[in-house]
Amino acid sequence: MTNQVLSPKTTRAQKKDNGPARNSPFITELDNDEITVGQRLREIRALRGLSMRALAEMSGLNINTLSLIENEHTSPSVSTLQQLAQSLQVSITEFFQTNHGSKKVVHQKQGKRPRVAFEHSAMEDLAAGMPRFGAEPIIVTLEPYADSGKKPIVHTGREFVYCLKGHIAYTVDNEKYRLEAGDSLIFEAYLPHQWKNIDMTPSRALLVLCPMDERDQPRERHFTR
Repeated sequence: MTNQVLSPKTTRAQKKDNGPARNSPFITELDNDEITVGQRLREIRALRGLSMRALAEMSGLNINTLSLIENEHTSPSVSTLQQLAQSLQVSITEFFQTNHGSKKVVHQKQGKRPRVAFEHSAMEDLAAGMPRFGAEPIIVTLEPYADSGKKPIVHTGREFVYCLKGHIAYTVDNEKYRLEAGDSLIFEAYLPHQWKNIDMTPSRALLVLCPMDERDQPRERHFTR
């Protein structure tokens, strides 16, 4: 994975000026508010009741490195953030949230949704700000022939997909389902499943992940490798 360095303080304007790395597997489009990765890391660590030394042991990172990140003296790479996210059991996008409080109602205007781009795909979070438990609605855009990888995905709860555009092939428990615009699919997510855009053009779908365990992170299983 590319070791792209993310500035501790990043704005959309700065992203536009500098431009993302073309082959970066993880690029985040954020709002106009300033993001402080070090401060966010400190908040998440405190919520977990972890000392800096404890997090260093859990993540395998040097305690001095963590101190530099939290005090904004160094910029963590994507691989470093992934190590921290796995240790803290959060999505890597949690380090870039500007509104830390849990919302009870989320209203989003078209074109204003938080958007995260992965390798060959992108997702728009339809429930940004709400606790990631119960249901996670996402708009997914898949580049031509993008897929979920060779290893089947398994997680708790159920999964619902509604094809908005193009053609998407789902394999669930060795059964193949071809979805085109207007088609839907829902299944128990403990069944091994994979997806692929079988179109020569980008496909879009509404994906609703419904984990039954708040520690489960099905989103990352679908979009990171």
